[in-house]
Amino acid sequence: MHSPAPFPHIALIGVGLIGGSFVLDLKRQQLAGKVSGIDLNRENLERALERKVIDEAFETVNADSIGSADLVIIATPVSTLPAICRAIRPFLKPDALVTDVGSTKQSAVAAFREHLAEHLPHCIAAHPIAGSDRSGALAAQFGLFQNKKLIVCPHGAEDSDGLDRIERLWQAVGAQTFRMEAAAHDAVFAAVSHMPHVIAYAYVHQIADHPEGKTYLDFAASGFRDFTRIAASHPAVWTDICMANKDGLIDLIGGLQTQLSRLQNLLEKQDSDGLYRYFDTARQTRDDWQNQQ
Repeated sequence: MHSPAPFPHIALIGVGLIGGSFVLDLKRQQLAGKVSGIDLNRENLERALERKVIDEAFETVNADSIGSADLVIIATPVSTLPAICRAIRPFLKPDALVTDVGSTKQSAVAAFREHLAEHLPHCIAAHPIAGSDRSGALAAQFGLFQNKKLIVCPHGAEDSDGLDRIERLWQAVGAQTFRMEAAAHDAVFAAVSHMPHVIAYAYVHQIADHPEGKTYLDFAASGFRDFTRIAASHPAVWTDICMANKDGLIDLIGGLQTQLSRLQNLLEKQDSDGLYRYFDTARQTRDDWQNQQ
């Protein structure tokens, strides 16, 4: 494998956990020169400067922040991608690579096609499978992507060298890279990432909305905490993700309702053998998955 090509100037739009951790690792690997951070939150930018996640801070997209960048990383909520693509278009160098880190890829490819059409060969849609409940520049950390998966979703018009360069950057920070068609990607992550968040939010609502909900929560312990951990995730982020992937989620919600009806039926029939088999099949499926990790 060829050594990843260094990028003398990287512009990071959205200085948080994912983008911040990526540029920290790129700096450590000496693959990034100057990093310009662009973020609406001035205090967040100050924290990023203090921690040396970025080298200079901007609150707007302009010629100074974008004009000389060799790589532009968009690490903001997925709904902002169209506006950001429009904003950066006048300032991009002809050969600058543009990539994102969002968890819905059909929307990313659509934004690139519509708003960066002339620059499309240099636009690479990517999704690192890593994260935490923390956000902002203070959450950025070294090694976040070690042994994690990174999905690149080719749109068919990209320059193959640019695609390879982005993959090599992620490999350099420890990620295992895969290529997947955008629609297939969105179907997969609706099922294994977006849907669990929806269920966690819904279950917290079920308890909170119950007349005895406060009493229930007074006695909630590790089971409730573990099951609902991801309901602590930022609602703005997950609103954007769910709206961008709503068709897949609507199908999955229908499927979950079918499963809940099966459980309800087993309980009403007092079918303990059927309930055991139902639970045992689910346990075995999860154990098999866990053993492959």
